[in-house]
Amino acid sequence: PGAALQSFQDFLELTKRFPDSEYVEDSEQRMRYLRNNLAKNEVHVANYYMRRGAFVAAANRARYVVENYPRTPAVPDALVLMAKAYRVLEMNDLSDDALRVLELNYPNHPGIYEVKQVKVK
Repeated sequence: PGAALQSFQDFLELTKRFPDSEYVEDSEQRMRYLRNNLAKNEVHVANYYMRRGAFVAAANRARYVVENYPRTPAVPDALVLMAKAYRVLEMNDLSDDALRVLELNYPNHPGIYEVKQVKVK
């Protein structure tokens, strides 16, 4: 992710310094792609933390995606991870909030059912 983040920063600088350049449209497309990949990587790491039982770390990674990568395809999966992690941690208010946001914005997401099936230890 380090190289992808650096690439994103470079494309951003290009669009700011040369707003009339013929490369701005291509740079913006590449920035969207990189942003989506960075968000997907964070969700991947959060899933790893969930499998390892590091639920606080998983919730924090998922929250980071929601806060820093809005409008990316990874957001619904991040909301599912947040809801699951908070449910396991018995932070039911936070879990319900994440689930409510997921249901409102992505009503057909399969993760809604998954969250409701999470058993607390």
